[in-house]
Amino acid sequence: MKFGSSELILNADHSVYHLNLLPQDLADTVITVGDPDRVKQVSQYFDSIELKKGKREFLTHTGWLKNKRISVISTGIGTDNIDIVLNELDALVNINFETRTIKKDKTRLDIIRIGTSGSIQPNIPVDSFLLSEFAIGLDSLLHFYDSTHIQHPEIQQAFLKHTNWLKDKSNPYVVAYDKSLGDLFISDRIQLGFTATNVGFYGPQGRSLRLKLEDESMNSKLASFNYNNKRITNLEMETSGIYGLSKLLEHRAVSLNCILANRPNGEFSKRPDLAIDELIKYALNRITQDS
Repeated sequence: MKFGSSELILNADHSVYHLNLLPQDLADTVITVGDPDRVKQVSQYFDSIELKKGKREFLTHTGWLKNKRISVISTGIGTDNIDIVLNELDALVNINFETRTIKKDKTRLDIIRIGTSGSIQPNIPVDSFLLSEFAIGLDSLLHFYDSTHIQHPEIQQAFLKHTNWLKDKSNPYVVAYDKSLGDLFISDRIQLGFTATNVGFYGPQGRSLRLKLEDESMNSKLASFNYNNKRITNLEMETSGIYGLSKLLEHRAVSLNCILANRPNGEFSKRPDLAIDELIKYALNRITQDS
């Protein structure tokens, strides 16, 4: 199968359209962050930086830490951006840009999200670290792909019943992390969680400024959901997309969350930049521990 120019879109220099990267620009270990300013917050700890490229909200630094080559890339906010980033990351390693065909020998990426999040359980403190064991996507991204085989329908059905989910909203889907990669980050500093990925920051996360919410009890319904002792722990906006597309494309993915807000307690971190920096250093140490 050969991809036409309207499907695999390349720039004049043959870099992939949105990320502005050439295949040789990307390391096999990829850290994703939402905020473009956080890219340099990660790469400042590299021993050397070989590449800096950017286009729109997608900024990439590739460099070396110890003996590990790492790329850190900003995705912007939301699973719509994740659709762009994950598809183009895969294209960079698994599609031949000259022939526009899929490579016979596939490359597997390790994708580590380092992001911020708010907890909806009172016992998860601000400034703590959480690894998403499962993610429930309240967006619709995964339904545009042949993906039922990687979903967890039994959890999804229990969630629909528990929340009396409005049928006009997208149908939630549940996907899991890659345990083999996740085990790299497990320690007494990490709590495993069940993350809800939302389609917005205000109404979809139960925040009301001047607009009335469709369901003012949604966050309490999310917090009280319990499936085989698995409770929804936190809210953010990318993890389900990263997990779903990574599984479909046969990459490994984990999402590390720095808990900056505790919604039921009405608390926000007094040192958010320091807390995020501590998670970055923790993740980099784990990624390079065998280098």
